[in-house]
Amino acid sequence: MSAKGSELKRVRQSRKANSYNNHYKSMMKTSIKKVLASSSKDDASSLKNEAFKIIDKVASKGVIHKNKAANQKSRISRHLNSLS
Repeated sequence: MSAKGSELKRVRQSRKANSYNNHYKSMMKTSIKKVLASSSKDDASSLKNEAFKIIDKVASKGVIHKNKAANQKSRISRHLNSLS
């Protein structure tokens, strides 16, 4: 590996960005799993708001594509509609 300063800086930056992205993705996946695992409509509805907020934040930061965010939100909404 080369020892140029700019190359080393890019490695540091990409590692840091990767760490942040993985953190945000993990938060998103956990919140989605919580909503899909809930069986009561009231509980799922409150968790839905939190999940939508996280999904929108992750999409706005560019960690996931906006269409993937829309698909995830649609999936959660379908689950809520199936609960009675």
